[in-house]
Amino acid sequence: MSNASGTLRTPVPVVLAGARGHGRSHLLNIHRLEHLGLVRLVGVCELQPLTAGELEGFGAPEQSSDLDSLLASTGAGIAVLCTPIQTHTDLALTAARHGAHILLEKPPAPSYAEFRRMADAVAAAGVSCQIGFQSLGSHAVAAIRRLIEEGEIGELLGVGAAGAWVRDEAYFRRAPWAGRRRLHGVDVVDGALTNPLAHAVATTLALAGSTRAEDVESIEAELLRANAIESDDTSCVRIVTTAGTRLTVAATLCAETNSEPYVVVHGSRGRITFWYRQDRVLLQRAGHGPEETVHGRTDLLENLVGHVTDGEGLYVPPEETGAFMRVVEAIRLAPDPVALPAAYWHTEPGRDTPRRVVDGIDALVDRSAHTLDLYSELGAPWTLPTRAETR
Repeated sequence: MSNASGTLRTPVPVVLAGARGHGRSHLLNIHRLEHLGLVRLVGVCELQPLTAGELEGFGAPEQSSDLDSLLASTGAGIAVLCTPIQTHTDLALTAARHGAHILLEKPPAPSYAEFRRMADAVAAAGVSCQIGFQSLGSHAVAAIRRLIEEGEIGELLGVGAAGAWVRDEAYFRRAPWAGRRRLHGVDVVDGALTNPLAHAVATTLALAGSTRAEDVESIEAELLRANAIESDDTSCVRIVTTAGTRLTVAATLCAETNSEPYVVVHGSRGRITFWYRQDRVLLQRAGHGPEETVHGRTDLLENLVGHVTDGEGLYVPPEETGAFMRVVEAIRLAPDPVALPAAYWHTEPGRDTPRRVVDGIDALVDRSAHTLDLYSELGAPWTLPTRAETR
C-alpha cells in the first residue's frame, strides 16, 4: 500500500479487545480496512478465544484474555476497545502504556472522574485516542454547522433530539452489566441516553457547537424505566449551554414502533433535521422549498489510522466528548430511575422475548424534540418526582 506521496507503507498492526456482540462490527470493519491495506489484525482479546469460523479471512491472529500481554507480544500500533463500559478506562490506560493509539467505544467512561483519568493519562502517554461516536464521522455534522453559522435558518433557538427504539427483555440480559447503574459497587451507568442512544446526545451537542465540558451550564434529567432493570429505558435530558442555547434529548427503548433517531436544529427562520444514522439532512427555511441532502461519512478507525500515519485531524478526540460526559455524570448522580406503573405500559411479543411498550411514548419523544420540553412539561400521564438538576 502507498500513501498520497507514493511512499510504500506497512499496514498498522491492530489488536481488538471485545470481538463478539457489538465488537463483531469492529471485526468486520477491520477486515474491510485490511483489504484496503491500511491495517492488519494481529491480536484478539476475548475471555473465550474466537473460533476459526469467527476469524474466517483473518488467518491466525494471536489470542489472549489479557490485553497487557497481548499488546506486549504483538507490538500493536492501535488498540480497538469494545468492552464493558466499566472497563474502558483501565484498558485504555493499558494500551497507552504500550504506546498503542486507541479507538475507544462509546460511552468513554461511566463517570466524569474516570473519563478525566483516562483522557489525562492518554495525553500524558503521548498516544492518540478516538472515541467511537460514529455519527460524528458524518460529513453532515460540519455541513449543518456551516448552515447555522451562515444564518441559513436565522438565529439558533435550540436543538432537540428524538430516539424511539424497540428492545425486548433479552436485550437487558445480554451481559451482566446490561441495564445496570452499578455492578459490584462499580459505576456502569448503562441507560438509554448514555449507551444505546448516546449518539443522539453527542450529535445534539456537536450541532450546537458545545462539545467540551466547559460548554455546559446546567443539566436536567428525567429518568424512568418500564423494564425490571436498574437503569433508565425511557428518559429525557435538557442541557443549557454556556452560550444560553437549550438542548433536549428524549429517548426510549420501549417504543411502539422502531424508528430512525434524529436531531432537529431550530432557528428563527427555519429548521434542519438530521437523521444521523443515515447521514440524511432536511433543510426547511422561510422563502425556500425543502432541500434534502445525503452526506458521506468517514470511518473513525480509518480516520485514526490516517491521523497516526499522515497527521489527519481526529474527528472525536476525548476533549470533544467532555460535554457528553457531563451528561453521563448528571445521570450517574441523579436519583435512580422511576419505575413506571404497570398502567402506563404493556407487553408485546418481541424478536426473542417479550418486550415492554410505554403507551404513547413515540409521540411524546417526537414532541420533545420539536418543543424542547421535558416529559413532565409535555403533560406525560405518569407522575414524576422533582427532576434531577446539575450545574
